[in-house]
Amino acid sequence: MIVASTASLDSLRRAIAADGFVFVRGAAMRQLLETVNPLSDFDAFAASWDDLCLDTYMADGGRYRRRRHAIFSADADAIVRQPHAPHFQTLEYNPLHGGVARWFEPIHPEVASGPTMTAVLQFCRRFFGDLAPHDTRWHVEVHQFRIEARRHERGLPTPEGVHRDGVDYVMVLLVGRRNIAQGVTTIEATDGRPLGTFTLADPFDAALVDDPRVAHGVTPVEPLDPDVPAHRDVLVVTFRRAIKSA
Repeated sequence: MIVASTASLDSLRRAIAADGFVFVRGAAMRQLLETVNPLSDFDAFAASWDDLCLDTYMADGGRYRRRRHAIFSADADAIVRQPHAPHFQTLEYNPLHGGVARWFEPIHPEVASGPTMTAVLQFCRRFFGDLAPHDTRWHVEVHQFRIEARRHERGLPTPEGVHRDGVDYVMVLLVGRRNIAQGVTTIEATDGRPLGTFTLADPFDAALVDDPRVAHGVTPVEPLDPDVPAHRDVLVVTFRRAIKSA
């Protein structure tokens, strides 16, 4: 497993080519993002996770996940937010929650268009675009997730287990953790072989994933102190080649 501690796009590309994923430490990921766009609103960006809405589609009946969602289109020239629409996965990729059009509250406009989100989306467009044909148009989905943990309820970052998302590329960026234990990310080959484990522990720690080649999952999180609020906040960005119209 390659762990990127320095900001080098070439090393990240080599890691993706070799292993199908790379874990990027927060300092390196922040440096990469700052070369794209200033992160001048990061404090407000992170604080927006305090205003996420309960995910009411949880098949296990859990009340530990909050989220917001947005859709963009991207090509070599521009990244444009699209009208709000449901998130949909097939049962093939999400046997727990797939097959249902899930409507989540939209990401606030000032968050979606702010400097930090702009840096993330522009970085992904460049990085994933370098791994794909140059004329690629992308369907992009962005998810704000908060996984909460309580005294008698663990939080499940991936209740569907180790999975693929049914897209081309995925970025998982840690925004913050509070009073949380565990939350280990596992990467597996499509035949189930373990390829690596790591923990997103610090802000900007990130995983970049070639989704057709590897599956990913995260172990449940628990509160370090059950009397204190506990949560894990991540931003998930998926890039999927858009279907070209005739």
